[in-house]
Amino acid sequence: MNFEKEYDLICVGGGIMSANLALLAKLLDPKLKILILERLEEVALESSAAWNNAGTGHAALCELNYCPEQEDGSIAMEKAIQICTQFEISKQFWAYLTENGYIDNPNDFVMPVKHHSWVTGKENSDYLEKRFKAYKEHFMFDTIDFTRDFTKMKSWFPLIMENREDDEVMAASRIDRGTELNYGALTKALFKVLEEKFDTPVYCNQEVLDVDPDTDLDWTVAVKNTTTGKQQNVDAKHVFIGAGGGSLLLLQKIEIEEKEGYGGFPVSGEWLVCKNEEIIKEHNAKVYSKAGIGDPPMSTPHLDTRYIDGKKSLLFGPFAGFSPKFLKEGSNLDLFKSIQFDNISPMLGAFWHNLPLTKYLIHQVLMNKEDRMESLRKFMKNAKSEDWEVVKAGQRVQIIKKDEFEGGKLRFGTEVISSKDGSITCLLGASPGASTATAIMFEVLEKAFPELLQNQKNKDILNTIVPFYKNQVTEELFKKELKRVNTILNL
Repeated sequence: MNFEKEYDLICVGGGIMSANLALLAKLLDPKLKILILERLEEVALESSAAWNNAGTGHAALCELNYCPEQEDGSIAMEKAIQICTQFEISKQFWAYLTENGYIDNPNDFVMPVKHHSWVTGKENSDYLEKRFKAYKEHFMFDTIDFTRDFTKMKSWFPLIMENREDDEVMAASRIDRGTELNYGALTKALFKVLEEKFDTPVYCNQEVLDVDPDTDLDWTVAVKNTTTGKQQNVDAKHVFIGAGGGSLLLLQKIEIEEKEGYGGFPVSGEWLVCKNEEIIKEHNAKVYSKAGIGDPPMSTPHLDTRYIDGKKSLLFGPFAGFSPKFLKEGSNLDLFKSIQFDNISPMLGAFWHNLPLTKYLIHQVLMNKEDRMESLRKFMKNAKSEDWEVVKAGQRVQIIKKDEFEGGKLRFGTEVISSKDGSITCLLGASPGASTATAIMFEVLEKAFPELLQNQKNKDILNTIVPFYKNQVTEELFKKELKRVNTILNL
């Protein structure tokens, strides 16, 4: 395969981020020449793959780390509101694609599954009630229900309530409109639209080795075919690096000052997956609890109904581990290659100020299957080892960046790194990335293609695709759009 000499945009990585960016750009300007390159033999095999992530439509409906309790006892709502808004933007994009015939059946990748938060002990139960009261006052979450009643919880998630004494102190909340996502299927559906409707295929087995400045306006991308070994150079006006954990290593090769000081901390994951069909049938919910004291947000345990490739599944986790790889199909040298002069101080600072994370990871790495089953038994008292198997999840790289006071800080979430002129953009970080991909790619479009967003025609197109775009999300707009979108997506 010989590529054309020059493109308007090259997307590195065949995951959900590149799919969103390329499709949004094509909807605004179908004439754009876009090249999408994937290192593996298929798209969506890394972070976007169904088994490699939680499959939760992250909308802050059940995830307690998005709404912590403040020192004064109040509940911080800002992060929850932001993430809920961003997820609804993703849903609006899928609804537009469905309504306009680009996607045939949205339930191939998104299904309704009620979202619950469940905690034990008086202190945690009191916190959950405070959260409920704060949520009840905000229009994005005012359909929330809360209970300390044993019987009601048994109707919500009977599997968790089996073999419990009715005097156990616990509490739960529930929001009915939660969703379960197969991000791998979604990513493939978006790339199918690009290929069939916009003549923009993904080229697999193509590894990007380097990106160098060519002229004042262009970048030269060095590409290697991993099957034949053939190398070629391709010019691009814009380059987007959306290669999951592999993004950092490529970013570090690019001659822009904005990359300075960034490092990465890799974390691997595992699930307990149920093998007993009778148990799987008993649970129809996503139930998130609270991370342990000093444990990172990524450790929040949850028992989830999943729909993967048309089959209902039941997963518990996540369990963290450590691997020096930045990708599941990466190299054991990735972490060591990422250490450079400009990020040594931030990485040491982040390590020193996150000793509880190190302790947590060591504990998780040393766990055997029975240790993991004991964690599950806090959710399911009668869980039997023979009904569950350990399955490897995806690889994540948490962002480390310079900090004036601590030298370096570990950042949870996602971040867009961009050159001053926006011609190079790179996405670093992890959850809730896939759920908020559309909103994040709007940020990339604004940095990389401001000219696309300046004319009124394209502004109107974007407002049709995503009615929340650049609009104040009022209660009236939110509820109107929620009803419309959920109807289109069969939710």
